[in-house]
Amino acid sequence: MDYVIIVTVLLLLQYAFFGVQVGSMRGRHEVKAPATSGDPEFERMYRVHYNTMEQLVMFLPLMWLFAHYVNAIWAAGAGVVFLVGRFLYRSEYLKDPASRSPGFALTFLPSAVMAIWLLVVAIRNLL
Repeated sequence: MDYVIIVTVLLLLQYAFFGVQVGSMRGRHEVKAPATSGDPEFERMYRVHYNTMEQLVMFLPLMWLFAHYVNAIWAAGAGVVFLVGRFLYRSEYLKDPASRSPGFALTFLPSAVMAIWLLVVAIRNLL
């Protein structure tokens, strides 16, 4: 489970880092709080940060459930894929939001696989 803890902390630090970048761009582009629109570069970073939160809400519980019921190493591996995918998503989205698909896939697919796998395990355990 230590690997899952390490990956969890890395994911939360990544999310915090993206938040710091939003704040930095807010200042650079003079987008005064609570505004969430203004300069397109700020808006893109804001969306990266917000979308990361949306994905983490699903991913983190799935990773921990998967670690407990299936395999902690595989769960941590899925977390690393998610982490790399978020950095790729950020890079793609900041350049051109239309090019974000590969990064999004690397963050959505681990969640989808673990969710389906956990459902199969839970249903099998009931039978």
